[in-house]
Amino acid sequence: MTIIAAADGSALGNPGPAGWAWYIDESRWRCGGWARGTNNQGELTAVLDLLRQTAHYPEPLHILCDSQYVINSVTKWMAGWKRKGWKKADGKPVLNVEVMKALDEAMAGREVTFEWVKGHAGHALNEKADILANGAAKAHAARREPEAGPGFPGARSVGAGDDPAVPPAVDGGTRTGTPAAARAAAAPPSGTMGTADIEPDLFSLTDHEAAASPPGSGAQPSTPTLSAPDQSAVDLVAALERSLLDDAVRADRRRLEELLDPSWSHVCARGEVWSRADRLAACGSPDQASGERTMEILEARQLTSDTVLLVWRERSRGGQILRSSVWVRSRDSWRQTFQQGTAEA
Repeated sequence: MTIIAAADGSALGNPGPAGWAWYIDESRWRCGGWARGTNNQGELTAVLDLLRQTAHYPEPLHILCDSQYVINSVTKWMAGWKRKGWKKADGKPVLNVEVMKALDEAMAGREVTFEWVKGHAGHALNEKADILANGAAKAHAARREPEAGPGFPGARSVGAGDDPAVPPAVDGGTRTGTPAAARAAAAPPSGTMGTADIEPDLFSLTDHEAAASPPGSGAQPSTPTLSAPDQSAVDLVAALERSLLDDAVRADRRRLEELLDPSWSHVCARGEVWSRADRLAACGSPDQASGERTMEILEARQLTSDTVLLVWRERSRGGQILRSSVWVRSRDSWRQTFQQGTAEA
């Protein structure tokens, strides 16, 4: 009987904390992620892990993906890259070649088909994979390891690379720890077609890729406009804001130094104005550990490519506070630069 599985990837910030997942049913699924990666890296890694987890199972495998770029990379462009010595049509090396070689090896001799499904459109398997991948990304944003899941029955204890925690390199380089098997070239995967005339760099695109270009069309994915809102950035900032409600984080001076911008200021509900130095000096005090807090986001808006505004309600045993927070991106990190709180009656 054919195995039908959905594979998906998620990245908060893209690149940013990233997750990958594949899902068959409640007893057969797996996920993982890294501190930094892209959506496409996540989805390709999910496909690779699924192939390796089911390698001992002789039946056909049908994989559902919501990334047309990932499907085209595996079914169209990969064979041409391999024939050219893992170089693109312009002679430049394929980025993150270790992952493509590992996929090539994992598909050798397998009956594997791919199907594009529209993301966030209610497809049951895709929605499950998306939730798991996004949860893994958020776990890594909070510096936690996600629950890996049961995997596939009878699978060897391998993942996307012998160590699933080793991601493809964002900058196209080779990460230490990439297994030798992932670097070995193998026979071309079944079902591949000729290379399209235009081949984008591997992992160079995000989720804003060409939705109007069906898999197999050979059309070049479109490039996102700089003005397009980056929902993944908003999601990451929301996760970071939520982490600041955790007593363990509030007591961790080093973590606070990472999350609070040097120019940070805070107008608290009592009307006091705190500087970053004031907040760090209070780190670990009883006032900063007041038990469980919950966060209800009322508005999340990306003001610029590097600025996000959150308006939210904090609930705790002390009552409700309406808060607004401004986060700015500095290099590759988001930091809170301002927050104001107003007590609600």
